[in-house]
Amino acid sequence: MPEVKEYLQIGEVAERAGVSQRTLRFYEEKGLLKPPARMEGGFRLYTEEDVRRVKQIKKLQSLLGVSLAEIKEMVEAQDTLREIRARYRPDAPPSEKLEQLQRATEVVQRQYDIVRNKVDQLLEMKGQLEEWLKTFERWRRSLEEAAAQERQG
Repeated sequence: MPEVKEYLQIGEVAERAGVSQRTLRFYEEKGLLKPPARMEGGFRLYTEEDVRRVKQIKKLQSLLGVSLAEIKEMVEAQDTLREIRARYRPDAPPSEKLEQLQRATEVVQRQYDIVRNKVDQLLEMKGQLEEWLKTFERWRRSLEEAAAQERQG
């Protein structure tokens, strides 16, 4: 029996995902969300998958500080992996399985590269902040010594 999808209106999705309705329309404009089905009056109709996708976008933004373009690439990669899994057949010839595996590997490698780049940027920023903290600590010690001498002298 075919799967019956339950649809949600924009306000419900916005509330459940913790974003504004304008944000949902913006994500749609930028290609982060697929254009939703529409009712006769033009009202957008979303699915549970759309709610999950919006939550994933928010998580990527907050955890990784990635751009919307990078987020789009990440969520599209998840779609591609789902497609690959859906097309997988245990009885397929090894050459077909190898091709699917190669495609999945390329998709995950692109995701890994985005995350690795962010980690590298964060590590660089962490190093810069550590240097500032060391500098401030040296200045503090120097000023404390100067203040102690000032009091004595």
